[in-house]
Amino acid sequence: MPTNATPDVRRVRTARTAYLALAGDAVIVLGFAATGRGFHNEANPVLGVLTTAWPFLVGLAVAWLLPLIRRRPLAVWPAGLVVWLGTYLIGMALRGVTGAGLAVPFLIVAASVLGAAIVGWRVVALLVRRLVRR
Repeated sequence: MPTNATPDVRRVRTARTAYLALAGDAVIVLGFAATGRGFHNEANPVLGVLTTAWPFLVGLAVAWLLPLIRRRPLAVWPAGLVVWLGTYLIGMALRGVTGAGLAVPFLIVAASVLGAAIVGWRVVALLVRRLVRR
């Protein structure tokens, strides 16, 4: 971000980046749920995806309530790790209390896939940003 940008311009850029990052995180959660549901035969696959995704989307929303995430949404630390852990831990807690199931293989796959995707896209975005600035 150029240093000659006014505070208002910086605020707009930060907000735009945050909205796009939140949308990217939500797409990851929905993609994770859709991929997992793809292994099940269902009458209504959209409802199946939403049934799987909602606890993680709630976890994602809770993590995004933290101001530190919105200030630097592309940062691997703390944003990427906090969003990943919030999405995963709150999502699993909600699955547990609603009886949706917490099979050990699902716990491992969910932690791995969500972590790699939520943190990973931020790593890629930062690398691209550095290359573009050069």
